[in-house]
Amino acid sequence: MEATTSLMELLAGIHDPRGARGKRHPLSALLALAVVAMLSGMNSYEAIVQFGKERGWDFLKHLGFTTKWGLCKATYSRVFRRIDITAFESAISIWISSQLAPDDANHLAIDGKTLRGSRDGDTPGAHLISAYAGDVGAVVAQLRVDAKTNEHKAALQLLGILPLQGKIVSGDAIFTQRDFCAEVIEGGGDYLLTVKENQPTLLADIKACFTEPLEGFSPPPELATK
Repeated sequence: MEATTSLMELLAGIHDPRGARGKRHPLSALLALAVVAMLSGMNSYEAIVQFGKERGWDFLKHLGFTTKWGLCKATYSRVFRRIDITAFESAISIWISSQLAPDDANHLAIDGKTLRGSRDGDTPGAHLISAYAGDVGAVVAQLRVDAKTNEHKAALQLLGILPLQGKIVSGDAIFTQRDFCAEVIEGGGDYLLTVKENQPTLLADIKACFTEPLEGFSPPPELATK
């Protein structure tokens, strides 16, 4: 993807699942407002709508809105329930990556967290898995972990939309799996992962490397006396 591709062009490529009846606002305009508002710290549908309204009609027109009427919290609730979230996250990831220089974000830390304040009564909080580039202070990609899956499977999806060439991907023990490592290598990257009891054979092999002396070397004093 060329660095000149704009966010609006990427959002315009996302399929609009809505029917023509009752559709007031272009999908790309709604998504663009959501992205800009969230980058400004807005973290709810109501806050996104208020953010847009406070900046006026000229601002909304610039994002692609064709009418100032009907923008509300319910609109966003319906849209985000129906769109392809993976495609949306992929578009954002491509856009963010296009803003980085080739040598930026050489280290991507994969981690999953439950979004603070997202729990609503008996409805569990939104669990997200993210790729964070510490050297530029940015989340370059993020996916929601569906209730029917887990962090490991969501991480494989996340790797599929990340630029991995020349990158080092790190993560905790939950990602220390063959398919995760293979996906990173296939994408041209490398990995640095924690090993715990979920991989007992690998853990034992690593411990052996650090406890048994190499051939031709004397054992450490505490072993030599046994």
